[in-house]
Amino acid sequence: MNTPVQNPEVPTPGRGTPWHARVLTLFPEMFPGPLGISLVGTALASGLWTLQARQIRDHGLGRHRTVDDTPAGGGAGMVMRADVIASAVDAARADQPHLAAIYLTPRGAPLTQARVRKLAQGPGVLLLAGRFEGVDQRVIDGRQLEEISIGDYVLSGGELAAMVLLDACVRLLPGVLGAADSLTEESFEGGLLEYPQFTRPREWEGHSLPEVLLSGDHKKIAAWRQSEAERITRVRRPDLKR
Repeated sequence: MNTPVQNPEVPTPGRGTPWHARVLTLFPEMFPGPLGISLVGTALASGLWTLQARQIRDHGLGRHRTVDDTPAGGGAGMVMRADVIASAVDAARADQPHLAAIYLTPRGAPLTQARVRKLAQGPGVLLLAGRFEGVDQRVIDGRQLEEISIGDYVLSGGELAAMVLLDACVRLLPGVLGAADSLTEESFEGGLLEYPQFTRPREWEGHSLPEVLLSGDHKKIAAWRQSEAERITRVRRPDLKR
């Protein structure tokens, strides 16, 4: 069963064409989950983007709607079949052929802010949330699925990874976040981690706010923030390239 979430996949009057997200999963009931609350959920309800969770088993084989089989060459676990996944991908692409097709997998290329930004600028994404030991390589190659990882660890399935990718993309859509400046000064923008943030009270448990932040001198504040961003990036993430 395919599950349209919150809103139909149609443009909202006055907003133009929404950004589309389709997820192929064995557990469509997991969606929208956290994507249905806060700013991302509000954007979903208002039609800035659409979300449809599609049941892979609808394309399964036989009376039991089988979607997997034993690994060729032997080994533990089960592998999702190429013919089943291809059918699900083709059906999801039928009326949205230009969606970026992505398979969430630990062996994929790391998800970066630059890739998120590019995806958010496109028409949307088609995400394959795998299960078991993975997906037959032939359908990954045959349907040209981009392999993306959200980190060097293994989850029970791709659904949570799909939610992470969607949240990262949707928050960049025009109209989702209130202050545009908050996007340009975040971590990974400009190849740096974000500088430390502070607010009231001025004194807390013996710790004071940095004096420069109280100076009112915007040039000094900007220079301090840049310096702190560079320092933190150098210490914590020297691998980031500027």
